[in-house]
Amino acid sequence: MWGATVGAIIRPNLAAPAASLATIFGLPELAGAYLVPVVFVGAAAVLTLIALRPDPYTLADASSRHDLAGGDRSTSTSLASVLARPNVPVAIVALVTVQVVMVLVMTMTPLHMTDQGHDLAAVGIVISGHTLGMYALSPISGRLTDRIGMIPMILAGLTLSAFASVLAAVAPMEGGVVLFVALFLLGYGWNMGYVAGSSLLTHGLSLAERTRVQGLTDGLIWSSAAAASLGSGVVVAAASYAALGLLGAGLVVVPALLVIARRSAVAGQATA
Repeated sequence: MWGATVGAIIRPNLAAPAASLATIFGLPELAGAYLVPVVFVGAAAVLTLIALRPDPYTLADASSRHDLAGGDRSTSTSLASVLARPNVPVAIVALVTVQVVMVLVMTMTPLHMTDQGHDLAAVGIVISGHTLGMYALSPISGRLTDRIGMIPMILAGLTLSAFASVLAAVAPMEGGVVLFVALFLLGYGWNMGYVAGSSLLTHGLSLAERTRVQGLTDGLIWSSAAAASLGSGVVVAAASYAALGLLGAGLVVVPALLVIARRSAVAGQATA
């Protein structure tokens, strides 16, 4: 987690140097942002193939591997029973919502800033603040989840995401400080919702149940995030960046009401 945090914070600040590097090779400036990941992700792939030995799966307990393989239950039956538990749909809705709102606003922020005359260095600083909020405070989110509970933490994350979206919408065009704060809070709202939502999702589940429901949830999260990423450009083109931020805040309302409505049922299951 800390390795990912350091990389995520440093990464946006490589945009300007990478742009200079691209021009040396006769490429467009923005091509530099693709050259750096090609090198580092390629190195990570090589290290994984060569150095990740033995395969972690071979070290798993034999009973765990049998459990993961399905045991005596079918995947559909297991998923149906898991999804019937009060905590699982609430967690899925929360996880998808914070992901969609975060991606929706974050995706268009660099374009919005460059349209307002900010250079790549300024864009890098704002996105670094965003990734700092996304990852660096994870230990604090974990402690808060243990202390105040998963549902209150999810609601706090949804609320902070909505507030950050509105703050991004009203940020002045000429200054990046407000956008920096907004994107930092947007990242931390995602972090709060994601840490608490992940805890709620797997609460009381066996290893096999966790694997299946996490696979389903990840599919929903990243499919929704892809749709949000594509849709964010359409919204900005049809309306404005401010409208995009207000849309992000509006998307939080219904999921938050659902979490509140199901709060007692989730608490009753946890007690049981």
